[in-house]
Amino acid sequence: MAQSTIHPDQIYIDGLANNDSAIIQSIYKKFVPKVVHYIRNNSGDEDRAQDVVQEIMILLFNQAKAKKLQLTCPFDAYFFLLCKRKWLNEIKKSSNKGVTIDGDLPSINESTEQMVTETEVFDEKQQLFDLMFQKLGDKCQELLKLSFTIKSMEEVAEKLNVTYGYVRKKKSLCVGQLTQWIQETNRFQSLKIT
Repeated sequence: MAQSTIHPDQIYIDGLANNDSAIIQSIYKKFVPKVVHYIRNNSGDEDRAQDVVQEIMILLFNQAKAKKLQLTCPFDAYFFLLCKRKWLNEIKKSSNKGVTIDGDLPSINESTEQMVTETEVFDEKQQLFDLMFQKLGDKCQELLKLSFTIKSMEEVAEKLNVTYGYVRKKKSLCVGQLTQWIQETNRFQSLKIT
């Protein structure tokens, strides 16, 4: 498949990654009203719509920070489809009743669909990692959090007031345990396929 070109709306993703308040306000002003309108017309209310928007904004921020999300479609279609799917999944979870869905949607192209799928898989992986990370002991969590933010293991050892050798060994054991727990889950097996 040919390399897709970056869409000019990449400014929204970059703005989120940089926590640019002007870009974030622009997103809320331009794109959120359509999402709120959609959710209100499909069994939701203003508060639940704002919750969905907030979750998607956090997801986009995390994905942009983690791996430089490259937008290849209009932000409007991408953002709307993410919010719509999130809302439909919430409805599905909370009710076994049939749901009436307003079909008034923008046309969704293949690029948008692919980006949304990638973002949803990223979110699933992040949730799985967070869940398994919480199972680790306090010492492992502290060590790994420091090693995520401080690049030098010497500095991590100094901060924890332990030896460099201990930090390397302990980090290896903690990462090994975390990896094992993640790989043993059914969710990991289904994410591996995608």
